[in-house]
Amino acid sequence: MGTKNCPETARQKMINMMYLVLLAMMAMNVAAEVLDAFRVVDASLVQTYGTLEKKSDQQYNAFKAAYDLNPSKVDPWLKKANEVQAKVDSVQKLIFDIKEDLVLRGGGIKTADIDDFEYDPSRSYITNYEGDSIMITKDDELNVPSELMVRLGRGKELRAAMSSLRSDLAGMVGEDAPIHSTIEQELATPDPKRNMKEGGENLSWEEQNFEHKPMIAVITLLSKMQIDVKNTEANLLNYLYSQIDASSFKFNKLSPVVIPKSSYVLEGDTYHAEVFLAAEDTTQQPRVFVGGKELKIVNGKGIYEVPAGKAGDYPWEGEIQFKNPEGEYVPYKFSSTYQVGKPSVTISPTKMNVFYLNIANPISVSVPGVPSANLRVTMSNGRVEERADGRVVFPAKEDINGKNTQVIVDAIIDGQTKRMGSMVFRVKRVPDPVAQIAEKNGGVLRKEDLMAEQGIFAALIDFDFDLKFKVTQFDVTITGSGGFNNTWTSKSNAFTADMKKQFASLQAGSIIYFDNIMAHGDDKTDRNLAPISFKIR
Repeated sequence: MGTKNCPETARQKMINMMYLVLLAMMAMNVAAEVLDAFRVVDASLVQTYGTLEKKSDQQYNAFKAAYDLNPSKVDPWLKKANEVQAKVDSVQKLIFDIKEDLVLRGGGIKTADIDDFEYDPSRSYITNYEGDSIMITKDDELNVPSELMVRLGRGKELRAAMSSLRSDLAGMVGEDAPIHSTIEQELATPDPKRNMKEGGENLSWEEQNFEHKPMIAVITLLSKMQIDVKNTEANLLNYLYSQIDASSFKFNKLSPVVIPKSSYVLEGDTYHAEVFLAAEDTTQQPRVFVGGKELKIVNGKGIYEVPAGKAGDYPWEGEIQFKNPEGEYVPYKFSSTYQVGKPSVTISPTKMNVFYLNIANPISVSVPGVPSANLRVTMSNGRVEERADGRVVFPAKEDINGKNTQVIVDAIIDGQTKRMGSMVFRVKRVPDPVAQIAEKNGGVLRKEDLMAEQGIFAALIDFDFDLKFKVTQFDVTITGSGGFNNTWTSKSNAFTADMKKQFASLQAGSIIYFDNIMAHGDDKTDRNLAPISFKIR
């Protein structure tokens, strides 16, 4: 019976629609085991990418080293290597950016934005071009890859970039070179062949690789493409490097280097220096001569030692002989100078020639030829504290004449502690501050200026340290009519309401007197300040 004779009821239509929804849900359900497998593969690919990146860096360094040795011969090949690096980096950045775009569109979160982030091995992660980690929240996400890579055209953009890179890199070598076919094969992005068994639908490269694929599978595919690009880069660099004349030295730099333990030596000590070629070939040892005498060679380095005599500068020179690829010894002359000096030390206070009690006094200590980290600074009257920005001194007690306060400097040289010297300092108490109102400590004061002030302040005049004192109490005495004196007290640095009321009624010529002024300082001391008085104008 035909369908015309058996029309679908509303209930049957609803059942059919539910069946279609169920089929769609089944198609979207990706097994957890498959997602885990992709996660493992991607982690392995990312690790391999890091290894290949280090290998590429070594190859580029080898080009630069060869250029330093023979610029005219290596220059055209170094330019090609730099061109390869620029083109490869451009494509790698594009893939990193696509990865980041995919994951963030799929609800990914940058780990730097997660408070108290802890690595979860059950989650998937990617690293963007800047090195930030991003957590994938939906490994099985199907819509975002299809939307971004196919409908929004990022897949077409990636394919065009890969095609351009393949064309550019292959063009750097001849078609008869074995590496030419390797480049064409590793960077190929062809459309898939038409499959008649599956309906004969024509799919593009983007649709085949990114349409209806789970997020983690697309990320893994992009990581695989990055590995392909890195492999191609490494193979091409090896080929370009092999085109340089085989007789050239193939290490970073061929020049003599003299590295002394120190160019400054104290009397009675020994001058020690290492003389070697900056590039080392483990299959042969150089020959090093100083003053016609051949030096002992240790790990490819000539060891030169001579006792330090009197203070002064001592030049010396010699020759390094190294065998080139043709088997001939090539001489490289060198010269250097070392200095012998007497033990000395320089100690200087950063701000003044005296230390103050109860505050941090910065000091600068240096010994010629000795790193600051090898200095041990102590003092006889107090302690020395090492800070990130230098050393500070905390004296223990007052020493106005400098009889009991010494800063002592020892240095660690070649594992031994040696006394470098010392210096005597005076220790004084921080001077008393001066009470001020409207930045004045006496004299004539306008009534308007007095009314504008909120209280009395303590100031250290001409004192270099940034030290603060705060008034804790004071009395105000005002001479009224008939010569009577009235006094008001404040237990802080602020004028009380009664004081302000009295100030408002002051007449020109009135005398106002402040005494019993106490102040507390950052040095944890309490000071009784000198009284101040004003004549109201």
